[in-house]
Amino acid sequence: MKRLCLLQFLLLPGLLFSSCQKEFLEKKPDKALLIPTTLEDFNSLMDNLTIFNTSPALQEISGDDYYANDAGVAGFTTAMQKNSYLWTVDLYQNQPCTDWNLPYQQIFYTNIILDGLSDLEGADGAKTNWNITKGSALFHRAFAFYNLVQLFSKTYDQNTAGVDPGVPLRLTADVNAKVGRASVQEVYNQVIGDLLEAEKLLPQQTQFKSRPSKAAAEALLARVYLNMGNYELADKYAAASLALNHSLLDYNTVSQTATNPFPSSPAADNPEVIFYDKLISYGFTSSTRTTVADELYQLYADKDLRKSIFFAGTAPFYMKGRYTGFRLQLFGGLAVDEMYLIRAESLARLGQFAEAMKELNTLLVTRWAKGSYQSLTAADAEGALKIVLQERRKELTFRGLRWGDLRRLNKDPRFAKTITRAVAGQVYTLMPGDKRYVFPIPAEEVVASGIAQNER
Repeated sequence: MKRLCLLQFLLLPGLLFSSCQKEFLEKKPDKALLIPTTLEDFNSLMDNLTIFNTSPALQEISGDDYYANDAGVAGFTTAMQKNSYLWTVDLYQNQPCTDWNLPYQQIFYTNIILDGLSDLEGADGAKTNWNITKGSALFHRAFAFYNLVQLFSKTYDQNTAGVDPGVPLRLTADVNAKVGRASVQEVYNQVIGDLLEAEKLLPQQTQFKSRPSKAAAEALLARVYLNMGNYELADKYAAASLALNHSLLDYNTVSQTATNPFPSSPAADNPEVIFYDKLISYGFTSSTRTTVADELYQLYADKDLRKSIFFAGTAPFYMKGRYTGFRLQLFGGLAVDEMYLIRAESLARLGQFAEAMKELNTLLVTRWAKGSYQSLTAADAEGALKIVLQERRKELTFRGLRWGDLRRLNKDPRFAKTITRAVAGQVYTLMPGDKRYVFPIPAEEVVASGIAQNER
């Protein structure tokens, strides 16, 4: 009976976020049959990898790491994927947007859990388990809000974040609560607050990397602070996460010819994975007509093992090496290599360029053919930063991070980039700072809640 009731509850958010939300709420069964009440129930919800451990992916389609020819664009399985590639104004064409709906499902679950935990705090004697469950819920909620604000709000700017529209901060499981758009600053404050509390509650490591840990909370804090331009704290939390796990995979031990060269996560152990997460599956990312942008491919030297481990085929090449361990599934989680790169970038921006290059070289020596790597050097902080940013793009490709990097780097004329696509004889252009760097909020959400739409 418990499993049946839990299954019923797992179906609830899908119904809540459908167009028939009001009708369902009017017909909902006894709440007691749906709401989990024990730590076991709460943890079972968060172990559901079809809901949790999944992040938005449309930003990957909109970024500059992929290329699709005319036939590829014509063959996209949905209009939304084609529109994301071409940065059209009407992105969804009245279709549901999983990249919006799924994070709010995750938030709904975590709010149910956090509300329920308050009833168990005095009654449950297993305080350690209670802490882990609460820390996990806070981590998942923070991850979901952070993912949302990366797509549906302007990039963080300390001068305007207090007034820039963010996303609705739903902090209660009450589906009838009316919630408007918080500011970008308020969303970041919530994300950071949840993660700081989670860091205190979670174990240093977990048996299953699909579950949050202290190292994961610190890694996500490092990512958040880097995006905010707070390089002191980005470095602090990247270093803290690395203190718990600094293991790097020697790519000389990885097959260059295997279809799936990396261990399958989270079942097998990739020592670099801190927290397992995958991007939403879209046909675009697995189509044989979708290839690696030649500009990106040409950045890799011949002795750089990433060139043959990440990519396959004949020009144009396709991506195969993903930290999910499955060629058709993009990795969206947190990993040790990203922490080294966050430290390197933060240190370079703080003027500590020798230390920045040391962190970068520690990573890169594991990526090149044995005996071929020569440590990179920089004459000054600006030179180090340019090297680090190029290596960041090469290392973290196809992980859902490039779009955020474009958004934040476009604020700096040194790194601003104009992206162009030529499709069916027409040229499409995305300029730095373009309004289309903010995805539109789904029309059904605007109609239902009355929140303001993003300009495109």
